[in-house]
Parts: sequence; C-alpha cells; structure tokens
Amino acid sequence: MSDEITNFLSTYPPHVSTLAEALHTFLLKNLPGISEQLDSSAKIIGYGYGTGYKDMICAIILSQKEIKLGFNKGSELPDPKKLLTGSGKVHKYVEIKSDEDIKSKALKKLLQEAVKSYKLRISL
Repeated sequence: MSDEITNFLSTYPPHVSTLAEALHTFLLKNLPGISEQLDSSAKIIGYGYGTGYKDMICAIILSQKEIKLGFNKGSELPDPKKLLTGSGKVHKYVEIKSDEDIKSKALKKLLQEAVKSYKLRISL
C-alpha cells in the first residue's frame, strides 16, 4: 500500500481503516495488474486497468462510519446473491461491514463479473 493511501486511511476510525486495508488487499489479490488511484477529496480509492473512467472496475468508498465497494456499471452486473445496493441507475455498491463480507465467494464472483463487463466494454 502506498504511503499516500496509508496516510489517507489513517484519518479514519480504526474499524473503517482496518476494513479498507483488508478490502484493498483482497482487490489487489483478485485483480492482477490493477492500478489504484486515490481521490482524497471524493473519499474514494479507485481500481482500474487504465486512467480513464471507462477503465474503472470498482472503488472503495469511505466514510467515518463505514466502507462500501462501488462498482462501475454495477446495475448491469449479475447479482444472484443481491449484494448490490444503492439508488443509482448505473452505479451500485456493496456495503462492507466485516472481514466475512470481504472473504465471501459472492463478492469474489461479483468482482469477476465486473472484470468481464470491463473487457466487454473495451472490446466494443
């Protein structure tokens, strides 16, 4: 984890920063070659295979009370376990409340679907 992200996470309560670090590790493990970009003013850490918005797969969204994993075009992803929430017509997120949420097979499957969706987007 970069010093910039470590410093950013240190401004959050321990339960939020600890979950964010665990989610960060999960994303790097499951998204080979992914780049991460911190947007401290928006309070997000974006993960993508390029610098453009179209290349974004997901983002860790932080607040003082919780974290969420937002998905680019999440409304288009298959979600049989109904993990995705949010009122947006395009973007959806998963609320991350524990390590078990991060380690779930359903979240890993959702991440795989997000990568498939990205590959389809860039091939068009």
